[in-house]
Amino acid sequence: MSVADAGARGGRLPRSARRAQLLEAAQSVFAESGYHAAAMDEIAERAHVSKPVLYQHFPGKLDLYLALIEQHTSELPELVRAAMASTQDNQERVAAAVRTFFSFVEREDAAFRLVFESDLLGEPEVAGRVDKMSAECAAAVAKVIQEDTDLPPESALLLGVATVGMSQTVARSWMQGRTVPREVAEGLVSSLVWRGLAGFPLHPEQPDA
Repeated sequence: MSVADAGARGGRLPRSARRAQLLEAAQSVFAESGYHAAAMDEIAERAHVSKPVLYQHFPGKLDLYLALIEQHTSELPELVRAAMASTQDNQERVAAAVRTFFSFVEREDAAFRLVFESDLLGEPEVAGRVDKMSAECAAAVAKVIQEDTDLPPESALLLGVATVGMSQTVARSWMQGRTVPREVAEGLVSSLVWRGLAGFPLHPEQPDA
């Protein structure tokens, strides 16, 4: 049962629960319609609240959108960091990082549409948060690359950017048609990334991975 359904059935909610309910409703509307076509009336209706209640928590549509962007752009770098820390095997690290992006685009809440396909990227606050998220994801990958190779930080970061950019771009493309099973798509991207990264020598003290 969703937060919105719980609110509809249970009447008054604590402020934090009401906020979560409103964000859940807004998420579905923004994912379906985009920012510009979304209406506060529809968000309130989907959340089973009146517009005054919605405006008590979020003064405007942009405030709602920025709250969701902040939530998702903070979450994805944490997921990438967790993937990189999930194993000491470098090839498995690559696979785990790639899986993170496929999992993100396949989520039922369609958060990736707000993050990667937003019709509001011209808004500086939105663009800034998305850019920060991408930089943090790339830095998480680059940190491991630099730790295990003789590459300078700048070069490792470029490889991190390439890995993240490829993973999210292919995951989004796969999501549009799903012409191959997800595990096949993940394997293709992981193999491509790994074969490239494996060409860089490890530190002398590092065992072959």
